Amino acid sequence: MLIITIKQGKEKGLLAGDPRIYLSAIEKVDGKPQERNKPGATAIVQSSSRQFLARAAYNARSQIAARVWTLREDEPVDHALIKRRVQAAFDRRATARHIADPQALVQLVDGDKDGLSGLLVHSYGGAAGYLVCQFNAAGVELWKVAVVQALIKATGCQNVYERCDELLRKGEGLAMFARALAGDEPPQRLYVREGGRLLPMDIRTGFTYPR
Repeated sequence: MLIITIKQGKEKGLLAGDPRIYLSAIEKVDGKPQERNKPGATAIVQSSSRQFLARAAYNARSQIAARVWTLREDEPVDHALIKRRVQAAFDRRATARHIADPQALVQLVDGDKDGLSGLLVHSYGGAAGYLVCQFNAAGVELWKVAVVQALIKATGCQNVYERCDELLRKGEGLAMFARALAGDEPPQRLYVREGGRLLPMDIRTGFTYPR
């Protein structure tokens, strides 16, 4: 297990609810080299006085060196946690889903707000449509299979596509991927309702075609 020790006084932001731990706030990282070099590996975060602060996903390749999973010492980072977080995000936005036009692109997961730092998920067409995911941090990247499984179970949607934000993934030292993770890839052109208008869009990239 990796252990991240935070510099004295630098734990204030974390305790105030900021899930991001920057490289400049870290005093040292203890653990086996293969774990330190594994993007997204789970680490225990402790204060300079060696008090438990959090469990976080560590990434030595990023200026955001760690992203908090939980502040609870008794909550492991496992498939069950991923399932709970995805389901909670889905339930939290139930009202938006129910009133949404089938042709609207509805956000289901919003990263830090849902305890899934770096993960963005949008839905188009409901259970019969598509989920478009962005894995913009090493922690959610490492748990990608569990995330996809949880999304399919929560939504009933069998078509999951991975969108690639090159700038953010490069900043995390992650490989560039844009592909179907489950089921079918969305067509290149769909009509998406925005502000009362239907606009032709490639939901795989967010590109809106000129009309």
